[in-house]
Amino acid sequence: MILTHWREIIFGIFCFVTLIQVIYYLGFFSRLAFYKPTPKPHNEQRPVSVIICARDEADNIVKNLPGVLVQSYPTSHEVIMVNDNSSDDTKYLLEELRKTFKNLTPLQLNQEAKLMAGKKFPLSMGIRTARYETLLLTDADCVPASEHWMQLMQDGYNPETEIVLGYGAYHKHNTLLNKLIRFETFHSALQYLSYALAGVPYMGVGRNLSYKKNVFLSNKGFASINHLPGGDDDLFINKVANKKNTSIVIDADAHTLSEAKKTWEEWYAQKNRHYSTAKYYRGKHKFLLGLYSATQFLFYPFAILAIVFFNWWMALAVFAVKLILQAFIYFKSMKNLNESDLFPMFLFFDLWMCVYYLLFAPSLFKKEKKTWN
Repeated sequence: MILTHWREIIFGIFCFVTLIQVIYYLGFFSRLAFYKPTPKPHNEQRPVSVIICARDEADNIVKNLPGVLVQSYPTSHEVIMVNDNSSDDTKYLLEELRKTFKNLTPLQLNQEAKLMAGKKFPLSMGIRTARYETLLLTDADCVPASEHWMQLMQDGYNPETEIVLGYGAYHKHNTLLNKLIRFETFHSALQYLSYALAGVPYMGVGRNLSYKKNVFLSNKGFASINHLPGGDDDLFINKVANKKNTSIVIDADAHTLSEAKKTWEEWYAQKNRHYSTAKYYRGKHKFLLGLYSATQFLFYPFAILAIVFFNWWMALAVFAVKLILQAFIYFKSMKNLNESDLFPMFLFFDLWMCVYYLLFAPSLFKKEKKTWN
C-alpha cells in the first residue's frame, strides 16, 4: 500500500515540512520583522562598565577602541580592557591611551588560567573588577556603529530586565564570502532575537551584549561551563536568560561592527568553534533549533521530488506560499537589522543554507579546542 502511494507520501512530507517552516515564520520570525520598541519618556542612564578582552589585538585596539572611548554618554562609565597575556604592543598602547582617556582601565593578566578554558578567565576578571552593576560587553575587533551605542543599549533595560541582547554586524564588502557571512549572521540573529521576543531566549553574542553584574555573580559566573573553550556568551545566556529578564535592542546605531573573515578557511574554522557549544543548550532550545534546521534543509529536496513525481502545479503552489511569506519576513527583518542589501539574493542564500548545514553539522560532535583567540 505504501509503495503504491509513494508519490502522495512525498507530497505529504513536502507539505508537512512546509507547514513547519510557515509556523516558524509566523510564530517566531514575524516578531522581529514587526518589532517596534516601546517608546520611553526619557533615556535610561545608569553607570556602565564596558568590558573588552584582548590577546595580541594591538592593531584592532588602534582601530576600534577609540570608538568605545568617545561614546556620548554623560553618566559615569568605565572601559575595562583586559590584556590577556598579549605578546604584542597591547600593553604600551593601553598605557598611552590611558593618558588621554581617564575612563579607560587596563587590566593586565600575566598568567594563564589552568582550569578555565577559552576567554572565560579574562572576562571573569574584567567583570569582577567592574565598578558598576550594568555591564556592556564587546570584542577588541568590534567598533560601535555610532557614538550612541552605549546609550541605546541601556535603553533596552526596564525594571525587570537583567539581560539586553544586541546585534553584532560586519562591515559590508562586495565579495561573495562577505555576503554569505553577513547572511549567516543575520539568519542567526533572526532566530535568537525572535526567540527572545517570543519569551524563549537562548543565546546572545559577545560582540554586543549587556547584563547585570549580579546575574553573573549569583549564577557563579562561568563555573558550570569552565571546562569548555567557548560559551562565554551563548551558553551563559542560555543558562540565565528567561522570558521576563531579557530584552533586545536592534537600532542600527546600537550595532557593533567588525571585519568578517577574508578567507574561506578562516571562516570555516571560526564557525566550527562557534557550533561546538550548541550541543550544550537546553533541551527545548535544541529541539526548536533542530526542527527548524531540519525542515529548512529538507524543504528543497522534497520540493523537487514533489514537482517531478507528484503534481508540479500543486507542489509549486505550496512552494510559493512559503517563499512569499519568507521573502516578506526577510525583507522586514533585514531592514530592521540594516542588512537590506542582502535581500535581492535571499533565495540564493536560502539554497546555500542546505550546503551550510552539511558543512557544519559535524561540528556538533567534535571535541572542543582549548583556546579562544
